[in-house]
Amino acid sequence: MARIAAVKFVLTSLFLAFAMSGPLVQARARTDGTAPRSSAVIAVAELPRQGRETYELIRRGGPFPNGKDGSVFGNRERLLPAEKRGFYREYTVATPGSRDRGARRIVCGGPPRTPQACYYTADHYASFRMIVE
Repeated sequence: MARIAAVKFVLTSLFLAFAMSGPLVQARARTDGTAPRSSAVIAVAELPRQGRETYELIRRGGPFPNGKDGSVFGNRERLLPAEKRGFYREYTVATPGSRDRGARRIVCGGPPRTPQACYYTADHYASFRMIVE
């Protein structure tokens, strides 16, 4: 019984510490169920240096430095145009000073090396900007 109480105490403490650390940012889908259409674009030249490097690796087909690069992006936030599962793939854009993958990604849809469209997010999928050349 004491063990269960201790576990509950630890979990409650962790929850409260997390909740007090600041608000969570959550991407929201539109209420009509469609993906928002955005005119937000970013030129390849405007990407951070690490983003340009990642974009070039995508065009060459790799090799990618992160094992999760090229994995299926589920578009659960529904901020990108609706497509069948497996259409979108995500790639890490290195963040200087970050101990993990960071928040920056490029998500591309379509065939590898010649994707139909690529999108850049600097805020871990809360928003996207279409990459244009």
